[in-house]
Amino acid sequence: MQASRHGRSRHAISEFTAGCAAFALVFGLAGAAGVSGAQAADVIVGLVTKTEVNPFFVKMRQAAEAEAKAKGLTLIARAGKFDGDNEGQVAAIEDLISAGAKGILVTPNNSSGMLGVIKKARDAGVLVIALDTATDPADAVDATFATDNFQAGVQQGAYAKAALGDKTPVIAMLDGTPGGTVDTFRHDGFLKGFGIAEGDPAIAGAAITNGAQDKGQIGMENLLSKNGDINVVYTINEPAAAGGYQALKSFGKEKDVILTSIDGGCAGVRNVQAGVIAATVMQFPYKMASMGVDAVAEYAASGKKPSGFVNTGSYLITDKPMPGLESKDSAWGLENCWGD
Repeated sequence: MQASRHGRSRHAISEFTAGCAAFALVFGLAGAAGVSGAQAADVIVGLVTKTEVNPFFVKMRQAAEAEAKAKGLTLIARAGKFDGDNEGQVAAIEDLISAGAKGILVTPNNSSGMLGVIKKARDAGVLVIALDTATDPADAVDATFATDNFQAGVQQGAYAKAALGDKTPVIAMLDGTPGGTVDTFRHDGFLKGFGIAEGDPAIAGAAITNGAQDKGQIGMENLLSKNGDINVVYTINEPAAAGGYQALKSFGKEKDVILTSIDGGCAGVRNVQAGVIAATVMQFPYKMASMGVDAVAEYAASGKKPSGFVNTGSYLITDKPMPGLESKDSAWGLENCWGD
């Protein structure tokens, strides 16, 4: 696999370095106090993602494995069976507490559904960091390393609005999984960027996709069956966007609709290049995971903990830039993307 396909190009490295530099100002990079040798090998880092199959979480796991290996730490990775499997994630954290994990990195399927087990972990002296998805309340964990998902939604919505021009909007919302802050923040951010509020008559309808391609296709087909005038589609992520596009194509609408998304996976960026997706907002899962492992190493070495929200950044990716909106093209996106 080429380095550019995994976000490790010169541009991606500068992105990662900049993020880590900002992180260092907060509380210092891992390893400063020196966890080494047998002592480091005894430090267990737990990673609990929403699923094992979504390319975003695959890349997150790969980055965590690489960083743990570089630090000499032991990584135990677990995942929910599907997007929304709160019980599976709770069980995984219980197991990690029993295994003696020093720190746990988690992407919560349900932002309020894991509060009890997270408190149990923190009461046991385990550092808990949310990656990608904030808990509700946010201070249920020690810190959150994630994309500013509301701002990413704003970027998506502002682009869709600009690309639509003077046409009357008829919007379909392909949402993710109810109960997660990512779903709420991106949805609300899109509406903010587009300049409308929840309940606006411009919204033709919404469908729950759980961020999956098959459900994106089914949801889009149902919405098109009810309203064939849809001309803007918001999607929670690129798999849902790919499914939405297949539905649009089956209805002969693929050239009449502005389809936007968030992720920045290589498959999604190639879809931007091919004109399937008009624009996507790239985020950096490898940065979230690497910084999370570094934080656990620092905690093991010195007892220092991170706190608050650390924004790992995002970029609008499109080959049809709009005046007044900062963006990168798909060539840049392919140098900095993640996944296959």
